[in-house]
Amino acid sequence: MDLPPLREALATHGLMARKSFGQHFLLDLNITRKIARLAELQSGDTVIEVGPGPGGLTRALVETGARVIAVEKDARFRPLLEELAAAADGALSLVLADALTVDEAALAGGAAHVVSNLPYNVGTPLLIKWLTGPWTPASLTLMFQKEVAERIAAPPGADAYGRLAVIAQATSEARVVMDVPARAFTPPPKVDSAVVRLTPRADRPSPERLDALQKLTAAAFGQRRKMLRASLKPLGGEALALEAGLDPQARAETVDVAGFLRLADAWLRKRGG
Repeated sequence: MDLPPLREALATHGLMARKSFGQHFLLDLNITRKIARLAELQSGDTVIEVGPGPGGLTRALVETGARVIAVEKDARFRPLLEELAAAADGALSLVLADALTVDEAALAGGAAHVVSNLPYNVGTPLLIKWLTGPWTPASLTLMFQKEVAERIAAPPGADAYGRLAVIAQATSEARVVMDVPARAFTPPPKVDSAVVRLTPRADRPSPERLDALQKLTAAAFGQRRKMLRASLKPLGGEALALEAGLDPQARAETVDVAGFLRLADAWLRKRGG
């Protein structure tokens, strides 16, 4: 693609990152190309990118030969992204919309991967949407604040282990695949970032089971220091923990994903009975 350097394009259009949108631009094409490689895309794949901003990662995704659908809420970037779309020769389409409300199935028209440097202020809600909603991505390669990335991939017993880890790991194979220092961004955020790769599990829980899992993890981790018999009291407490084969005196952060899935199954049986 015959395009000006990103910094030059930003200056030409007078664009700056907006704190209110959680924007931090990733302009280093070496880093964006590495993220695109980590996504393991094949030529002809469909990719949804959320929050492309000036299009640093977008350029790298188009280079893979994938069909890229860029979802951008900030209309200031429309002219710059339209220039990129024109140079991409049909490989890039722009959708001006809020990713939290967009219908990905309708956009993609089939299977699609999600690759994004997510805006910090909506990263976690978007991940929960993709993990628990009606549309399941073929894969997710996402950049978050490093603290959030660690929460997604944390094992039981780790300080970062919590509700997000349980939901992510019940639905996907999740691992941190790349660290990105704050200095790589313009403007630099106050914290480092990391890229997480998530691949949907073949034994992904049913919608009903997933809904139960969300309710149980909200209760269990909402009172982390309490034992399960106390934190889960409104949902069945000690009896529910025992039915799931768990110690009622255990705390949520020590229960693995399989244990929480057994709790979900026990709660569903209880409700059915």
